[in-house]
Amino acid sequence: RVNERKQKGNWKHWEPPAITVSAPVTPRAVTQLVAQAYMNQRKLDHEVKTLQVQAAQFAKQTGQWIGMVENFNQALKEIGDVENWARSIELDMRTIATALEYVYKGQLQSAPS
Repeated sequence: RVNERKQKGNWKHWEPPAITVSAPVTPRAVTQLVAQAYMNQRKLDHEVKTLQVQAAQFAKQTGQWIGMVENFNQALKEIGDVENWARSIELDMRTIATALEYVYKGQLQSAPS
């Protein structure tokens, strides 16, 4: 037990416990074990293929999500650009209105009464 506790933290030196066989190993038993190992390997291969398909689908879906987010960000930037353009036009219009108002008032004051 002390040796097992020491080795739990150090996997490099871990050795599987010895398997004790109480009955003699027969060719039939070996065949059954090999058949079971083969079936287990087939199940694992099937699971690997399933996971590969699911990972590919997830990668494709993730790519689509990234594209949607990038398009959304671009749309937000364009909205910001339109807002800046509108502010700029509004400022120009106020400047023009103020200038026209100034000219109009100047004309009223300089007009002969």
